[in-house]
Amino acid sequence: MYSVKIPEYPKIALTITYNGSNFCGWQVQKNAVSVQQTMQDALEMTLGFRPDLCGCSRTDSGVHANNYVCHLSAENVGIEPERLARALNSRLHGTGIAVKSAEYKEPSFHARYSCVKKEYVYKIWNAPYENPFLCGLAWNFPYKINERELDFVGEEFAGTHDFTAFMSKGSKITDDTVRTVEYFKTVRSGDLVEIYVCADGFLYNMVRIMVGTFILASAGKIEKGGISAIINSKDRSEAGDTAPAHGLYLNRVFY
Repeated sequence: MYSVKIPEYPKIALTITYNGSNFCGWQVQKNAVSVQQTMQDALEMTLGFRPDLCGCSRTDSGVHANNYVCHLSAENVGIEPERLARALNSRLHGTGIAVKSAEYKEPSFHARYSCVKKEYVYKIWNAPYENPFLCGLAWNFPYKINERELDFVGEEFAGTHDFTAFMSKGSKITDDTVRTVEYFKTVRSGDLVEIYVCADGFLYNMVRIMVGTFILASAGKIEKGGISAIINSKDRSEAGDTAPAHGLYLNRVFY
């Protein structure tokens, strides 16, 4: 069946990139088009059957991904990963999704549960005018951000904390709200500000609320020590607004 020696019925991991503008997120939903559904449609057209497809995380409507990992069983696939990737890309052309790579994994691999940490990037177009080439791909925030004065924000976010204050109401997670943030750092290139956040896991809308709180600090409404105070409060109303979804990208997944 296979032209290379591999373990019996391993997994195939796909690393994909997608523009989330026209999707309801990763997860299949009724009456909306998801990334997962679109990928399964392409797999069904390619393989002749519809495999289960497990993703590394849920993403909200409008959120993008530079590198998103999902997996399926290699059983009955019949073609090697490299050829599968090429075939899928021919089916996915014009959808806003592309397969960057595909590879065999051991049977124990799981796109979600084998993950040890993730990195998101949030993009802000920091200018008083809209960039037509970033519409739907970055948050246009017109007021000047002086990121050099905001190092304390990243310093106070870093570490192991209960991030209840940075979780949207309605989350299904209620008893496991402690996460370890490895870094929260800001990089500016001209008028484009990119915020990189890496952690062992994220609560519902956590990165977007962190970004909204960063913006409050940029406006002088939160001073040094203020982020720690919000974390300790465990009160969502103390943190900033939830930043728009279209500026957020799942950037890297670590295994």
